[in-house]
Amino acid sequence: MDPNFAAILPYIGWLIAAAVLVSVTGIMASVHSTRLKIKNGYPLEGMWGQSLKPGSDKQTAERVVLLTQENAQLRAELGAVKDRLANVERIVTDGGYHLGAEIDALRDRALEGLKDKGAA
Repeated sequence: MDPNFAAILPYIGWLIAAAVLVSVTGIMASVHSTRLKIKNGYPLEGMWGQSLKPGSDKQTAERVVLLTQENAQLRAELGAVKDRLANVERIVTDGGYHLGAEIDALRDRALEGLKDKGAA
């Protein structure tokens, strides 16, 4: 018997157990990854990279409709926030004199309106 082989012989069981452990861990990681993809709605891929689509059900269709509606609401809200931000930027970048003049003009118009209502 070869002396090198005789030195490795007591460890053969451990080497086989380690190989089995690594293989089982890899398989379980792949199964877990696929389960998470299905749970979260990510597309699945076949063995050669082709796309596999998980089956859709009524609950998934309702979820898509709700997410589409929420997306539309958020886009509308974002548009309103952009408009408000544009107004704030205009006010901030406007010179103090112009802003003061606009406030005075509005105050004068309000006072004239009150005088007209009081005269009527």
